[in-house]
Amino acid sequence: MILHDVSIYGEEAHRYIRIRNGIIESVEDKSIQTADKDELRLELNGAIALPGFINSHDHLEFNCFPALGNKIYKNYTEWGPDIRSSYADTIKQVLQIPEPLRIAWGLYKNLFNGFTTVVNHGKKLAVNDELISVFQDCTPLHSPAFEKNWKWKLKNIFSKGPVVMHTGEGIDDAAKQEIDELIRSNWFRKKIIGIHGVSMSEQQAVAFEGLVWCPASNYFFLGQTAAVDQLKKNTRVVFGTDSTLTSSWSIQEHFQLAKKNGNVTEKEFVAMLTTEPADLWKIQDRGSIAAGKTANLIVIKPGTNIFNLDPSAILLVIHRGNIRLADEFITGIRQTPAVPFSRVRLGDSVKKVQGRPLEIAQEIKKYFSSLYIPFSETHE
Repeated sequence: MILHDVSIYGEEAHRYIRIRNGIIESVEDKSIQTADKDELRLELNGAIALPGFINSHDHLEFNCFPALGNKIYKNYTEWGPDIRSSYADTIKQVLQIPEPLRIAWGLYKNLFNGFTTVVNHGKKLAVNDELISVFQDCTPLHSPAFEKNWKWKLKNIFSKGPVVMHTGEGIDDAAKQEIDELIRSNWFRKKIIGIHGVSMSEQQAVAFEGLVWCPASNYFFLGQTAAVDQLKKNTRVVFGTDSTLTSSWSIQEHFQLAKKNGNVTEKEFVAMLTTEPADLWKIQDRGSIAAGKTANLIVIKPGTNIFNLDPSAILLVIHRGNIRLADEFITGIRQTPAVPFSRVRLGDSVKKVQGRPLEIAQEIKKYFSSLYIPFSETHE
């Protein structure tokens, strides 16, 4: 496959990218004139290419939920019991959806938003990597308040990978004290990647291998988010969406809220979606566009500001060298019976997407009729 005439984000010159066997073989500054027989050549006319985004925090099986909450809370320990009481019927209906359907919907949410890798937090899920990659090589603990025996689990010398844990998800003193307790309890100085850290201080940040910043989730039920402009001085900060239980389906809202307080520049934010998480999660085969890297890329409309990126502006999503999603104006894309594509309308554009997301949505609606579906059927 040749991506002909793209502008790689952050560079001025146009590039020509050749992909073979799921790997970026070369990135050229001149047009690639010689092509193998039947090699796919996509004319992209200066559209912007970026590494496939890495979503560093999601709960894949919770993306059928609408956002639940009815006020600004002080802490996740206040929010959790309140929604279980106030939205008991909704929660019951969503949890009746078979888990494979819920997981599939979570994968499509990430794909449509340009994520080619997602870090799932929670129990290890049975998923394949046909659409995007799911990273689960870590020790997930929910939080100090909701994870039973978390201190003992933290001390487990046989645990795999970094410990990943919600912490400081609140705006009160209890949230700050929770972070201190977690730091004190880390006897063996394990690598901890904190999630949210809304109340985290610069001094506390030193004790963490990294922090996953989820601004949309934070603003939704806490009314504020982490001071990443300060925290990034002492720990690596990466981006996460969390599930739709506390945030929007569309990355546009997530990215605009990331910009809200001027905490990061656009360049820093793109790094939080690409190079920084690749390093933090030690998945260095992705996160940048360079020869030898796994061919995980997205292509977006020319002139798009990342903070205002709408899913409809994503023209192409390539995962492991395979096209998973493409705008209909990109011609020449071939499909096989083994890998069918659907056509759906997303905003003002039509996308070809691998699989049958609309059929999955209709199956889910048999259990939960209020499912939010951001795209619709379109006819040939």
